[in-house]
Amino acid sequence: MTIPVIIDTDTAQDDCVTIIAGMMDPVAEVRAITMVAGNVGFDQQVRNAHLTLNALGMLGEVPIFLGCRRPVLVPWVSAENVHGDGSGGLRIDEQGLRTEDEHGVDALLRLTAEAPGEISIVAIGPLTNLAVAAIKDPTFPARVKRLVIMGGSNNGRGNITPAGEFNFYVDPHAARIVFEAGFDITLVPWAPLTLNDAVFKRDQLAEIASLGTPLSEFFGHVCASTLAFDESVGIPGTTHPDSLSLTVLLHPELVTRSARQHVAIECDSELTRGYSAISWGVHGLEPNAEVIEAVDGEAFYAYLKGILATRTEPNRPYLARG
Repeated sequence: MTIPVIIDTDTAQDDCVTIIAGMMDPVAEVRAITMVAGNVGFDQQVRNAHLTLNALGMLGEVPIFLGCRRPVLVPWVSAENVHGDGSGGLRIDEQGLRTEDEHGVDALLRLTAEAPGEISIVAIGPLTNLAVAAIKDPTFPARVKRLVIMGGSNNGRGNITPAGEFNFYVDPHAARIVFEAGFDITLVPWAPLTLNDAVFKRDQLAEIASLGTPLSEFFGHVCASTLAFDESVGIPGTTHPDSLSLTVLLHPELVTRSARQHVAIECDSELTRGYSAISWGVHGLEPNAEVIEAVDGEAFYAYLKGILATRTEPNRPYLARG
C-alpha cells in the first residue's frame, strides 16, 4: 500500500534529494510538487526540480505547480550563500519543459478535496503555500492526512540567526498560521535532530560518490556548495533535514524518539524572528505537533545510499557548466 504525498519545496540541495527519494521509493506515490519561495530564486528552484526529475529519467512524470513567490508579509530572504544555485551549476536544455497553469495553492486545495484524508504533505520550505491555502479554505487542514514540516529548532540554535531556522525565519507569519490551523503536524527540526542524526560526513559522501550512478553523481553536484558552507561553520558534512522529513513519513520505524508538544512561532521580534518555542510539557499548553527528537541516523544514511545506488537514465544530457 502506497502513501500519497505532495512535496512542497524550495528546491535546492536536499530538496532535490527529497524528490529523488519520493520518486524512487515504492512506498511513496508523489501526486504533485508545489513550489514556494525560499532557498534560491524562484525560477531557479523550478529549474532545479526539472533537473532532479531529469536525473531520475522522469521528466514530466509528476506535475509541478508554482505557488507563492514571496512570503506573506516580510521581504523574501534567500539562502544562496549556502546553496549557490542549488544545483551545482548543472543545466539541461529546457525546451519543452512545462509547469502546470494552476496555482500551487489552488492545486493543494483541489487535490486534497478530491481525496480528503488520503494525501500527506511534506513541507520542506517556508510554509507560505500552506498558510495561504488554510486562509483561503479553513477546511483544508482537516483534509490533509498528515503534514510533515521541516523547520525550527527544538530549543536549539538557528541556522540563519542565532534563534531562527531558515524556513520559519523566511516566513514566520505563515509558520504561525500553520501551527494554529489544526493540521496533524509532525515537525522535523534543524537542531538538535538534523545536526545529530542527518549529517553525512566525508567518508559517507565518498561512499556515495563511489556508487558511480547518475543519481550519486547528481547528489555530489547539488550538495557541493552546501558541504563547503557547512564545513566552514563547523558542521562536519552535508545536512539532510528535508529528505529526513520525507523518510519520517514513509518509514516511521526509523524514529527512535518523539513527543507530542506545543509549538509556537515568534513573528514580531527581529532578534528572535522565526524562533520556534517548543514546550516540553510543563507549561499547560495543548500539544499541536509530534516533534521528532531522534532517528536512527545510520539507517537513514543506508536508506538514501540505497536509493542513490539505483541506476537511472537521465532524459537529457547535461550541458557544459558556464
